Amino acid sequence: MANKYDIVKEGLKKLILSGDYEVNDRLPTESELMAEYGVSRYTIRRAMQDLEVDHYIYRIQGGGMFVDDWRHSEPAKSSDRNIGVITTHLTSYIFPQIVSGIDDVISEQGYSLILSNTHNDPSRERKALVSLMGKSIDGFIVEPTQSALNQENLDLYRELEALHIPVVFINAKYAGLNAPSLTTDDTQAMRDITNYLIEQGHERILGVFQVDDNQGVDRMDGFMQAYRQHPQLSIYGATMMYQTSDSRATLMKRIGSLLTQPQESRPTAVVAYNDQIAIRILDLANSLGLKVPEDLSVVGFDDYTLSKYMTPSLTTLRHVQAQMGRDAATMLLKMIRGEAVASIQYPAELILRNSTSKLD
Repeated sequence: MANKYDIVKEGLKKLILSGDYEVNDRLPTESELMAEYGVSRYTIRRAMQDLEVDHYIYRIQGGGMFVDDWRHSEPAKSSDRNIGVITTHLTSYIFPQIVSGIDDVISEQGYSLILSNTHNDPSRERKALVSLMGKSIDGFIVEPTQSALNQENLDLYRELEALHIPVVFINAKYAGLNAPSLTTDDTQAMRDITNYLIEQGHERILGVFQVDDNQGVDRMDGFMQAYRQHPQLSIYGATMMYQTSDSRATLMKRIGSLLTQPQESRPTAVVAYNDQIAIRILDLANSLGLKVPEDLSVVGFDDYTLSKYMTPSLTTLRHVQAQMGRDAATMLLKMIRGEAVASIQYPAELILRNSTSKLD
């Protein structure tokens, strides 16, 4: 069954070839074509992009679309092949490694990357999607924005699905969409590290989680599962939740209020949503006169490049980063070729360093 933009493209092409629209005739506006074909603006734009590449139409900025001299145009060269990559961040933390992994695979196959950054803001995600959908994009690799809360952009992802433009999600996925994903087993990983700390004698463990992303929700679930496996210790475990928009200074102040409690009641260990938060906690502990790991064990998540260079070096759980990028790119290329794919979930390896110790 032909997809919607092919129906529009072939319908207009037939009218041009038959002479209904002659060279330099102005074509109907996008709004008029939307009404005529009963499709979205994105479908019309994709069809017109293909016709422009094939020299059947041309555009005048602000003036509309016109029939090109298709009989005398040079044969269309193969169009640019582009992959859209949308992540919550691009130039910091683990994201350069992920993007580099994507590029390693994509560039070998003659594709270019078009990058966009949402800062974990759904409105920015929408702008990025709309912008890229207005270009010639063969497929998307997307890290969902506020995946635990955001449902406002699902219409655009469903539009891509209707256009048969493949999408691969990384780090998280949106409920209700059929696109494959590459994620870390966040729940299992956090359950394992919490159980490890309990085995090391820690009972009062604080878990700090970002809960507007599915990763944070799943990690918090793993933390609580570990305490459910040790019901006699449940009363001692504590969680602290925050969202992307929350002040990190306020978050550290809240954590500090717990770390300055009397020794017999304050946490002896903290597990953090990611290494960025864990590094801040190392600094906070130092400012409060607490020695890590003698007075406080600290665990991060992701194995950020700087984590092993901290003093003390940070115990963490490894995110596969570049491998995820390479695997996502390989998966997307298979989808572009029409091949079947399956979602991937990676285990998170525990990297024991010097920020944790056994409780005496």
